[in-house]
Amino acid sequence: MRTIILFLLTIATLFGAKINDVANIVGVRDNHLIGYSLVVGLEKTGDGTTSKFTLQSIANMLKAMNIDMKPIDIKSKNVAAVVVTAELAPFARQGDKINITVSSIGDAKSLEGGTLLMTPLKGVDGKIYALAQGALSIGGRNVKGADKSHATTGVIYDGGLVEREIPIDLYNQEFVTLSLREANFKNSVSIQKTLNSFYSTEVAVAMDSRTVKLKKPQNKTMIEFLAEVQGLDMEYDVQDKIVINERTGTIVSGVDISIKPIMMTHGDITIKITEQENVAKPAGSMVVDNNMIIGLNENELYTKTGTTTVANLVRSLQKLGATPKDIISILEAMKSAGSISAELKLI
Repeated sequence: MRTIILFLLTIATLFGAKINDVANIVGVRDNHLIGYSLVVGLEKTGDGTTSKFTLQSIANMLKAMNIDMKPIDIKSKNVAAVVVTAELAPFARQGDKINITVSSIGDAKSLEGGTLLMTPLKGVDGKIYALAQGALSIGGRNVKGADKSHATTGVIYDGGLVEREIPIDLYNQEFVTLSLREANFKNSVSIQKTLNSFYSTEVAVAMDSRTVKLKKPQNKTMIEFLAEVQGLDMEYDVQDKIVINERTGTIVSGVDISIKPIMMTHGDITIKITEQENVAKPAGSMVVDNNMIIGLNENELYTKTGTTTVANLVRSLQKLGATPKDIISILEAMKSAGSISAELKLI
């Protein structure tokens, strides 16, 4: 039987953040673009004859160049059908260049060395906002001897050219809205208090846990106002969160997420967490570091006052040789039992 005995002390911490790191300006955002095209110039690593849509696309392209070919007569392996995606940044203007991502949708083995033909990129409204074209970069896979098993996606840096703008008129607006990236009433009110205190007038009103409505001062333009707002520091209430990747066994948590007293058993591991002012060093034990002691029984771990957190529990379990799967199961059980109040997010 392996036993962990931990002693709880909750630590409160005050955080600060810039408003720009906490909230977005409503309407100022990236827009997704997508298109379909062909990559040519491949060294017999393109789509085979089973990708009928590729052969049809080649035939359509040749027909546009006054060359009439039937798809069944095309045997080329140097061409691959691809989906092209990009992000159109806010305030992007005609002639601006954007990065392009190209991904195979057929049975091509590799896009290395290929060139993307001119591709119209459309928004959700069906309108063309950019054109893409150019030679693909597969990154480190271009190096001789490098792994090419996942070379069916490539990028073209500055390979897109903006053709249509998305109008956003901030300059002439009197009001604008901030949207918090995570819903939190405290942070919403904190932004309101910070701005109203800084401008000595009511320029901000918290509407809900994510929305703060702003009115620009009379002596500033909206651009000047927003530039100033984004750089202001505010008191930031951090929501405790534990993120677990079950596939890789990765666990990410804040260093001070505390665990309420609990007694539980998982397999041959027993965990007992109690509140105690001082932890006496067990007879015959040895100190591993400043925060952890191994008892005479090597399956027992003790922590000093103020170190009982999720991070410390995970480290203790690792010392006992618990597997990532065991640790994840223990954290999930503690969350279900109410011993951990932080949000548990599985990805």
